[in-house]
Amino acid sequence: MAELPFIDPHHHLWDLEANYYPWLTDGVKPSAFGDYEAIRKSYLLDDYLEDARNQNLVKSVHLDVGFDPSPVGETRWLQEIANKRGFPHGIVGYADLSKPDVGDLLDRHMEYPNFRGIRQSMNYHPDPAKTYQARPDVSRTPQWRRGFGELAKRRLSFDLQLYYPQMGQFLELARDFPDVQIILNHTGMQVDGPEHFGAWKKGMHQLAQAPNVACKISGLGMGDWKWTVATIRPYVEEAIAAFGVGRSMFATNFPVDKLFSSFDAIVNAFKEITIAYPHEERLALFHDNAARFYRL
Repeated sequence: MAELPFIDPHHHLWDLEANYYPWLTDGVKPSAFGDYEAIRKSYLLDDYLEDARNQNLVKSVHLDVGFDPSPVGETRWLQEIANKRGFPHGIVGYADLSKPDVGDLLDRHMEYPNFRGIRQSMNYHPDPAKTYQARPDVSRTPQWRRGFGELAKRRLSFDLQLYYPQMGQFLELARDFPDVQIILNHTGMQVDGPEHFGAWKKGMHQLAQAPNVACKISGLGMGDWKWTVATIRPYVEEAIAAFGVGRSMFATNFPVDKLFSSFDAIVNAFKEITIAYPHEERLALFHDNAARFYRL
């Protein structure tokens, strides 16, 4: 099974000695995925490649990780690594789309050839520990939508991180901006327990109505800290049912999901769940779709 080529479209690197990441550097804060003390240490490319050594990892996409103070600094740092080592092949940076000068920031990101798009986490939750975005309706404000339109002008993608009650709101956004490729993070980030599966499923099928939304099946450990293949199987299968094989891709969310399992456990679970799929469909889920959506 290790022969299957794998593009990991969602992972992180951080250097706590050289760079500043407030959520990692300044101590553990309440979070949607619990106590993360175990990952509050530098995680560099060699660490990532060591974790992935048993898989046929061929390319990767790095997602922003709260680099401070300049998000372009993170893109620059990652591009320097990529120039020397090859990985990561795609870089998704950060921008606050509500800022009036966001177009200038995007242009600075775009000076680096591996840059592909933006993630601005939209997660809003009644529990403050699970909230990333102070305004639940930010995507409906004129300022933010103007910034989102800057992505379309530059053919940049948007990585969408939210919770299932927000999916209707972002279906509206996807329909209003059909030229922006939106990539849902972490299988819709269902962190509220199995009793919410039905509501999450409904939201996933709702959001999937927009053809410009794809889904990364990842981050399942954040909502199920002691997961097994049996417990994550319904989420994997339902995500694929909603978005189809053509708009779904597997990712690891390492090293955050290292809190809950190994790299091999995650990738091999996806392989086990899809063992009966035709080879072409597995190739799409593990490799081809990531290459297409992130233009690798």
